[in-house]
Amino acid sequence: MANGVFDWEVPLVELEKRIEELRRFTRDEGIDFAEEIATLERKAEKLRQEIYASITPWQRVQMVRHSRRPTTLDYIGMLFDDFVELHGDRTIRDDPAMVGGIALLDGRPVTVIGPQKGRDTKENIRRNFGLPHPEGYRKAIRLMEQAEKFGRPIITLIDVVGAYPGIEAEERGQGVVIAESIRRMSFLKVPIICVITGEGGSGGALAIGVGNRVLMLENAWYSVISPEMCAQILWRDVKRAPEAAQSLRLTAKDLLELGVIDEVIPEPMGGAHRDPQAVAASMKEAILRHLAQLDQESPDELVEKRIARYRRLGAVALASGE
Repeated sequence: MANGVFDWEVPLVELEKRIEELRRFTRDEGIDFAEEIATLERKAEKLRQEIYASITPWQRVQMVRHSRRPTTLDYIGMLFDDFVELHGDRTIRDDPAMVGGIALLDGRPVTVIGPQKGRDTKENIRRNFGLPHPEGYRKAIRLMEQAEKFGRPIITLIDVVGAYPGIEAEERGQGVVIAESIRRMSFLKVPIICVITGEGGSGGALAIGVGNRVLMLENAWYSVISPEMCAQILWRDVKRAPEAAQSLRLTAKDLLELGVIDEVIPEPMGGAHRDPQAVAASMKEAILRHLAQLDQESPDELVEKRIARYRRLGAVALASGE
């Protein structure tokens, strides 16, 4: 990718630049190029449809890593009002790779939590490239328990390639705290809606992904492992990541068919970074709609149905006589 443009988008971007040049020339020189512009716009729309209708799983993985794709804090700013970030796990420290706090969703208090990536090298270093430490998940657990205490719905926004795998994280109980977060989320007596906004990798995503509803943006991915790590483990060749992405069935369409997620939220052609406000509006509508449905259930029903939802995943139905 060069200058924020993927290789497969180059012909389209060049055509869009040509259209903009003609428009600018029309404005500045007063010469009417309306017919030429209309012709090029039809050609661009056809090319746009061809490119994005045939996009591969690996290309979607690359799209969610676009430098301008909205982060968790970007979405919080667009979805909620009066967000107050809360810090610390009351044990070790605050983890900047995991953000969370209290906000208003159409005037209703909710707790919102999610991993946070950086925009540039400096911020990525401060945010540990969006890879949470154990204290990040302990902070998430603390905020979720607080939400249950005060009867607030929980919204998690998931965009993480995985939990931080460093030695210090393992020394502080990374695996144990991920398991504890999964266990604790399973039994919380408030509505939980999880939205996979970008990358959804391994236990790092599942640790905050146990919800009554799991929604997913169209170009996001969700898998037990990243394509690169899968290729490295299976074939000792990271260059086979595109093949791994195809085999993992990690796209929103695949996961909806498998029953892993409940709804696919559409994105503009080319990805969420092309129109973040439109994506946020679609996300908000879906969250409010599902939340209204969950409001009809009692606390015990929320827990019972949440557990049943995950028990169904991976169930094998044998044919008659087998």
